Amino acid sequence: CHQKAFAAFTPVQEVLSWIPAANVTTIESSCCGMAGAFGLEVEHVEVSMKMGELSLFPAVRNAAEDVTIVADGTSCRHQIADGTNRQALHVARVLALAMAKSVPPG
Repeated sequence: CHQKAFAAFTPVQEVLSWIPAANVTTIESSCCGMAGAFGLEVEHVEVSMKMGELSLFPAVRNAAEDVTIVADGTSCRHQIADGTNRQALHVARVLALAMAKSVPPG
């Protein structure tokens, strides 16, 4: 959600496109449903998960196993893990992994 609030989708997509062989696709969804701590509160868990099921969770579940799921928000990554059993990574982690692969050993 903070990416939307700060119009950060385009810069993040651009940076990810610098990774060789990366095919950057954005999942069209609204909020993941977590909304910070909202989804952790007992009285909101059901609503939170239903929000994730609107579009985000199905798209993540339908992504091939070799597809890297990127989510910058900590609560979004937790929600994706809880709702899909897939691990989402922060963009900085994805870039670090890509750089480590491109650096020759020694």
